[in-house]
Amino acid sequence: SVRAAMNEAFEAAGVKYLDYDANNNQTTQTEQIQTAITKGASALVVNIVDASSDDATQAILDMAKNAGLPIVFFNRSVSESIVSSYDKAAYVGTDYTMAGHMQGKMIGDYVLANYDALDINGDGVISYVMFKGQEGNMEADARTQYGVEDADAVLTAAGKPALEFYDADNASKYLLDQNGAWSAAQGQEHMQTLLSKYNEGNGNMVELVIGNNDGMALGALSALQAAGYNVAGARVIPVFGVDATDAAKAAIADGSMTGTIKQDAVGMANAVVQIAQNLIAGKAAFENVTGDPEGTWRINIPYAPYTGE
Repeated sequence: SVRAAMNEAFEAAGVKYLDYDANNNQTTQTEQIQTAITKGASALVVNIVDASSDDATQAILDMAKNAGLPIVFFNRSVSESIVSSYDKAAYVGTDYTMAGHMQGKMIGDYVLANYDALDINGDGVISYVMFKGQEGNMEADARTQYGVEDADAVLTAAGKPALEFYDADNASKYLLDQNGAWSAAQGQEHMQTLLSKYNEGNGNMVELVIGNNDGMALGALSALQAAGYNVAGARVIPVFGVDATDAAKAAIADGSMTGTIKQDAVGMANAVVQIAQNLIAGKAAFENVTGDPEGTWRINIPYAPYTGE
């Protein structure tokens, strides 16, 4: 979504661009960046693959710096110290804690309002599954933590028990996309696997699904629907995500998904494009940029809850 909006913004500004897709491979991305430099790019815009590695970020920034090119990182968080070390570098992202806090509040309010109906197992506690997109990713870490913590705060303040992870033997309290791709396929596979053991027949059905992004949430939704849930006339297991993608909004509209947190793809894209043009022109990075500046190194694009209402 960000890429499509970015391309439209570059076209509207009369800026030529080339898109590269690293297919979630950091080595491939680094090689593509070198190719772009060799081909004479005037600026680099990078959604880094390996957000958990400062080494990868530093290597890419060094490539841009050595070529004298502006570089704008976006979406996946990178370290302030690295970006701030180069006067032609900037980052466009979000206050990554905000999505987790908003999602947690949304979940807590929904569960509290529908507690008895959600307690399929009749044990007085709501069991949940959490899908984490990538290990070592700051957005994923914050969403995993606050999506549950803030929901628990709403529940316990009202005298209800905190949420309970469906598998007591899982100390992490999340299921991970091992490929770090935040993919629907991983959400679907994990959900199919857990439903074979944790289900109504065994009296231990998962009663709430939390995804760090809409892709994994929708993958889990597909598995639920294959098992007869979240379809017309059937029991609905609440599913929450992050991003407000078109597919998620459609699922919310038809009642199969409950809520998500909107990440403003157009706002992010416009900020990236404006910053890139500013840096190419030798202007201040954030001139005429809409967003919440954090120092001189990053712009945050605000989130917003989305339930289709």
